[in-house]
Amino acid sequence: MTVPIRVLLADDQTLVRAAFAMLVDSAPDMEVVGQAGTGRAAVELARSERADLVVMDIRMPDLDGIEATRLLAADDDLAGVKVLMLTTYDTDEHVVDALRAGASGFLVKDTRPAELLDAIRTVAAGDSLLSPGPTARLIARVLRAPDAGLPATGGPEGLSERERQVLRLVARGLNNQEIADTLGLSPLTAKTHVSRIMGKLASRDRAQLVIIAYESGLVAPGSVV
Repeated sequence: MTVPIRVLLADDQTLVRAAFAMLVDSAPDMEVVGQAGTGRAAVELARSERADLVVMDIRMPDLDGIEATRLLAADDDLAGVKVLMLTTYDTDEHVVDALRAGASGFLVKDTRPAELLDAIRTVAAGDSLLSPGPTARLIARVLRAPDAGLPATGGPEGLSERERQVLRLVARGLNNQEIADTLGLSPLTAKTHVSRIMGKLASRDRAQLVIIAYESGLVAPGSVV
């Protein structure tokens, strides 16, 4: 029997949480283990309820979703907890901050029910959920801003040429199978390359690899992938 994905819902709007809870509980492979109206409550519940994944609103009182995500990522006891960030608009520049803080992806709140469930499964499985076009535009806008102030991130200088090719494709939003097809590799080899890149760059997941690819200049900030 498959163990259900333990989902924590964090949103300051009670009706939104209730609607998401009904949707998640309707899926046979996941269950809602808690609901939080603030970022601080989300962190506490993630710890006490041993959630696998937090569906986190980016804007909440007391502690916003970005800071809550940062706390989750910094806690060794919660290292396995994934965060799927929710935002009202896919042009929200704070999404970049959320990905840097450790979120594994983002969705807009008006996404279709089936897409939300698929997103939870994707992120819980250890993959990142990125909408390549909006993500590229967001990162490009932030990097062009004169007061961007993004902290330095380890670059790809220590990667092999093949690993740099793989990183470029990750930044384009390709999954392991698509990377394998593009480079003429087996899916296992593509997966191994991605894992090694994450290790070398000390990245939690593919979302942070995308940030690194843009910040380092490996992918041009003005491009839309």
